[in-house]
Amino acid sequence: MRISRQNKILELIETHEIETQDKLASLLRDYGYEVTQATISRDIKELQLIKTLSPSGKYKYAPSSTEERPISGRMANIYKETVKSAKSSGNIVVLKTLPGCAGAAGEALDSFGIPHVIGSVAGDNTIMFVVDDADNAPIVVEYLNDLIKAAK
Repeated sequence: MRISRQNKILELIETHEIETQDKLASLLRDYGYEVTQATISRDIKELQLIKTLSPSGKYKYAPSSTEERPISGRMANIYKETVKSAKSSGNIVVLKTLPGCAGAAGEALDSFGIPHVIGSVAGDNTIMFVVDDADNAPIVVEYLNDLIKAAK
């Protein structure tokens, strides 16, 4: 439940300007998550969310950039708990996750700063990485599969 809720939080902060924990709690309740202020506070800390200035001039929650944060144990655990497999074709690497977990796993992976990865796109249960060169795709797949094996 926690991973699902935290995945929803990441999705909500990307699609809404959320200024307060109360607003975040309200949105989560709209999606069927029963949360307390303490739970929201813990999730914000575990996800390492920060407040940034939005285009409208208000402060909103956002993920901290990868340059600002170290790889946390929590992000590594999200990856380990949700990712099932990694495969490549050309310069594309595809990661399969548990349903509804690609967003959270993608955020965790973005925090790792994987070499050779130009960018990523997450769906519901799939993350697609674009690798700088097809020759480097096996290196990325090996790195991702090693992370999966480390969880077991």
